[in-house]
Amino acid sequence: MTLITPATLSLELGVDQKRIRDQLRALYGTLAADRARWELDEDQAAAVRARFREQGSGVTTTTWTLEVGDTVRRRELHAAYGGQEQGGIITPRSIPDILVITSAESGARHGYDAFEGLQEDGSFSYTGEGQYGPQQFVRGNAALRDAARDGRPIRLFTKQATFVTYVGEFTTGEPPYRPETIPDSDGNLREGIIFNLVPVAADIEALDPRPRSLVREAQVTSWVAPESTPYWVDERTTVDERVVSRIEFELQADFGAWLQQQGQTPNRLLLRSAGTMIEPDMYVPESGWVIEAKKSTARGYVRTAIGQVLDYARVARGAGIAAVPVVLLPGRPIKHLESLMSDLGIILVVRDEGSFSVAT
Repeated sequence: MTLITPATLSLELGVDQKRIRDQLRALYGTLAADRARWELDEDQAAAVRARFREQGSGVTTTTWTLEVGDTVRRRELHAAYGGQEQGGIITPRSIPDILVITSAESGARHGYDAFEGLQEDGSFSYTGEGQYGPQQFVRGNAALRDAARDGRPIRLFTKQATFVTYVGEFTTGEPPYRPETIPDSDGNLREGIIFNLVPVAADIEALDPRPRSLVREAQVTSWVAPESTPYWVDERTTVDERVVSRIEFELQADFGAWLQQQGQTPNRLLLRSAGTMIEPDMYVPESGWVIEAKKSTARGYVRTAIGQVLDYARVARGAGIAAVPVVLLPGRPIKHLESLMSDLGIILVVRDEGSFSVAT
């Protein structure tokens, strides 16, 4: 039996879902408390269709009607808006929106899974279209690249068999894409395009393909001092970026050695949050310190560290870890920022004449 929901009717009729639910309540009362959504039989759907025919009202097909979490058949999506019925990037003529479909199964089959997926910062890396040869900025790839400039919303879906689930609205981040070497459908390496999509209004946890029961909320593992040589830094980074990375890596390595001299154990702490894994620079189980290091005492770096370490500490506490937020800097920042960290319950640790000290 065909599943009929307010979402599928909204696509069919070109009517906002709120109006459809209003008609359902008028016809059948409120939704039962034990049901998460309306699921209609053919007679109920026919009654709703008749109501809108009688009213002679509706919206045009240029209006987006799906809501975050809606699951519909892909063919229903095309019946409403048109667009390419094959491939992952759909550019319907009836609406300005760009529809993007991600599938773990087909992605693995065509080599798209090498980089595609939810990232630690909450962005989503999406592989451009083109199964063979270097990917180029034509058709869907060009549309995605220019989406923000052209004011076109990006609608991301996950795919399961013939169904697609609407994750939400995205736009391109900064930068909007990056080049990567990816395999083609036969496993041969070629140049690929990895788009950087950031959520506008979306349920990013829906992008996690792993069953929650198989993923630990927090995992403590051994820490290894980061390598400060530039050979460990991405070849596309600038000389200045490599120098900055070296400074931060040396700061972390020296602090880890100092902790060990104090009889404490620096560790890694992997935390699960919103469908992805996030990780502070260091975790000290003896003190509960969750540490975020920055290479500079400039306001921008310190403010970023404050936000990051509070986020890490809160997620860690949610996983049952008595976390204490700590910011590690190569020197003392301005007094205002020291006071701000104190007010927020953040411990400040600074390099101090070849050693380290807690700022007071």
